[in-house]
Amino acid sequence: MSKMAELYPVNETFLSWQGEGVHLGRKAFFIRLQGCPVKCPWCDSASTWHPQYIPKDIRKASAEELAREAKANQPEFVVITGGEPCVYDLTSLLKACSAVGLPVHLETCGAYPIADGFAWVTVSPKWAKPPLPDSLIRANEIKLIVESPDSMKKWTSAVGGHWHAPNVWLHPEWSQRSESTVLNSITEWVKSHGAPYRAGWQVHKPYFADSLDTGSRPPAPLGGDAMKGF
Repeated sequence: MSKMAELYPVNETFLSWQGEGVHLGRKAFFIRLQGCPVKCPWCDSASTWHPQYIPKDIRKASAEELAREAKANQPEFVVITGGEPCVYDLTSLLKACSAVGLPVHLETCGAYPIADGFAWVTVSPKWAKPPLPDSLIRANEIKLIVESPDSMKKWTSAVGGHWHAPNVWLHPEWSQRSESTVLNSITEWVKSHGAPYRAGWQVHKPYFADSLDTGSRPPAPLGGDAMKGF
C-alpha cells in the first residue's frame, strides 16, 4: 500500500459527534479512509479491509474535495480515521483542512509515522502491529481495547510501565461489553491505579449516532474469533 496518495481512498464521510475519549460529545466530521494492514478479529470498521465486507464503490477524493465537504458540515473539528489512516501521507489533507479553518484529529494504531500538524492524536495500540515509540510520545490520549481481564497489565508492561499520554482510556472490546469479568477488571484497575487510567465506552454506538447520517455505511462489525477473523 503506497504512502503517497494524490487521491485518498475513502470508505465513508459523515457528520456525527465524537463518541470516545476527551472530546466526547463534540460535533465532528469523520473521514474514514479505506485500507488496514492490522486486521483485528473484532474490528468495528471491517468494511475498510475485510474481504467479506469491502464495498464495491470505493470513492477516490482529493484533499481539497474532502476539506470542502468537511467545511460545509460546519463541525468543531475533523477526525481522520480508518482502517489505519497513517499508511497514507496525510500531509495534503491536513493542509487542506487547516486552510478552511478546521482543526484535525487523528485516530491511529500508532504503528506508522504520524504527520506533523494534528490538533489531537488518539493512539489505540494493537498487538498485531505495536505502536512506534514516537507515536506513544505524540499521543494526546491512549485508547486501550480491553479484550480480557489482563489486557491492562499486558499493555502497561509492554510500554515499560509508563504512559506518556495524560489520558489512558480503558474500553471494553465491543463484543465483550456485557462480560462482567472484563468490566470488573476495568473498574478495579482504575480504582487501584487512578490517573492516567480512565474507564471508557463507545457512547456513539448505543445512540446509533453515526448511522443517522446518510454518508455513513451500515455497520460491519466482526465478532472476535481470531481464527476466523469475524
